[in-house]
Amino acid sequence: MTPSPPIYGCPVDAPVEVLGGKWKLPLLFYLLQRPRRTGELRRLLPGISQKMLTQQLRELEADRVITRTVFDQAAPKVIYDVAESERERLQGLLDALCHWGLYWCDKTGARVLAFER
Repeated sequence: MTPSPPIYGCPVDAPVEVLGGKWKLPLLFYLLQRPRRTGELRRLLPGISQKMLTQQLRELEADRVITRTVFDQAAPKVIYDVAESERERLQGLLDALCHWGLYWCDKTGARVLAFER
């Protein structure tokens, strides 16, 4: 039996459910720049454990937000990328969030370490 699709109270509930949490938006920020390997993502996100990184990537993949490509080599190589079907919308969303984030940091005196203007 196929599970029925979720019912959300308002349109914001869906992206909050799919993209919510501490790590998913930063992961997408870096994956929108270019495809990346797990080790590279871990270095870009200080404080994330390997277990949490794997969990977040699996959830984003299960929701078809990102893709996972395995290259069959002597040492298997796995590359993560934003799903092409989601790229344009996610880029717009992340651009808006970055814009608001920079405004908020200027307003509050907070600093941003991982952003190039």
